[in-house]
Amino acid sequence: MAVSLSIEKHVTSLSPAGERRRVIILGATGSIGCSTIDLIRRHPEAYEVVALTAHRNVALLVEQARLLLPHCAIIADPSLYGELKSALADLPIEVMAGPEAVIEAASRPADWVMAGIVGAAGLAPTLAAVRRGAFVALANKECLVSAGPLFMSEVARAGATLLPVDSEHNAIFQVLDQTRLESVEKIILTASGGPFRQTSPGDMARVTPAQAIAHPRWEMGAKISVDSATLMNKGLELIEAHYLFPVGPERLDVVIHPESIVHSMVAYVDGSVLAQLGSPDMRTPIAHTLAWPERMVTPSPRLDLAAIGKLTFEAPDPLRFPALGLARAALVQGAAAPTVLNAANEVAVASFLDGKIGFLAIAGLVESVLSTSDSLHVQPACLEDIYEIDRIARIQAEEMVQMIGL
Repeated sequence: MAVSLSIEKHVTSLSPAGERRRVIILGATGSIGCSTIDLIRRHPEAYEVVALTAHRNVALLVEQARLLLPHCAIIADPSLYGELKSALADLPIEVMAGPEAVIEAASRPADWVMAGIVGAAGLAPTLAAVRRGAFVALANKECLVSAGPLFMSEVARAGATLLPVDSEHNAIFQVLDQTRLESVEKIILTASGGPFRQTSPGDMARVTPAQAIAHPRWEMGAKISVDSATLMNKGLELIEAHYLFPVGPERLDVVIHPESIVHSMVAYVDGSVLAQLGSPDMRTPIAHTLAWPERMVTPSPRLDLAAIGKLTFEAPDPLRFPALGLARAALVQGAAAPTVLNAANEVAVASFLDGKIGFLAIAGLVESVLSTSDSLHVQPACLEDIYEIDRIARIQAEEMVQMIGL
C-alpha cells in the first residue's frame, strides 16, 4: 500500500490557516530529533511542540525543553524521572518517565509526529501515533523492517499518512508517481558506500569502531554509521522501500554513489529517470516532511554542480558487503525473516561497538542467526509476536557473540 494513503483527507486539515502545527518529537535528543528541533527553532511561529521524548539524555532534553516549552517532556528511563522533574520544576511542563509514558505521549493530539526513536523501542510509540491517524514522519527503520505488514495494515486502518524521513525514501517520495506504479520500471536507492568502499578485506578485518563511525558524508549516530559501513543500512532501506513503495522486490535496486548528491532515483518504462538531488544534510528531508505539503526555508548548503564537477556511480561489491545480500534474501523470504535479520544485526553492531567482535563478524553473525533460527517462517500476527521473535533472535545472537569473541 502506498505512502500517500489518505493524503487528501489530511492535507486540508493538517495545518488550519492561522494556526501553528502541533508536533511531537519522539527521540528528541538523537541526531534526527536535534535536526528537527533546529528547523523548528528557525520557524517558531509555525510550530507548537506538544511533547519531547528522550531515552536517557536528561541534560539535552532539559535544554531542548527550555528552548521549546513543550506541553510535556518524557524520559524513557524511569530512574531519571527525579532528575528531569527537578531540572524543569520552574516551568509549566508536565514531566513523565518510562516506556509507557513515551507511548502515552505519542498518543496525544498532534498534527505531526517525528518517529525518531532508534531500534525496536520505537515500534510501540510509532504505532500509537499511527493509530491516532496522525501524519508520521518515519525515521525509525524497525517499524517497517521488523513489522512491515502489521505496521502498514495499521496505517490503512487508521487513515494515517507516512512521510518518509530517510533521505533515500524521501527522495523517492518526491519523484514517484504513486498513482501509476505500473509505469515504474525500477526504484534505485543510492548508497555512499561508507568509509570502506575501497578498503581491502584484510584491512576491513582490522577496522575499529572509531573508524567505522567516521562516515565520509553524513553525521549520524554510532549504530546507523556502522550499518552504513557494512551496507546493512541499505539492505534495511530496501525492506522499507518494499512496504513504502509496493512495486515488488524485483523492481528495487541499489547503486553506490560516493558523493551522496543524488539521494535516489525512479526509472520509468518510457526510459525517463527522475532523481532528487541535494546536499548531504538530513535537515532537507526532515524539512520536507515537517512542512509538507508545503516547503520551508532551510539552512542546508545549496548545490553548486559546477563546483562538484562530476557524479559517479558503481555497483555494490557483494563480496565486500555481504550484508546487503542478506537483507535482500530476508525480504524475499518474508514472514519473520526481516525481524530476525534486524534483531541479529542490532546485537552484532552493539557487540562490535563494545569491542566484543570484529567488523567482518557483524555480517557473519547475522547470517548465522538467519541460517539457524526457528522463527523465520512464523507470520507475526500482532506486536507481541514481533517482540517475541525479536527477543529470541537477540538471545541467539548474544550466544553466538560469546562463541565468536575476538
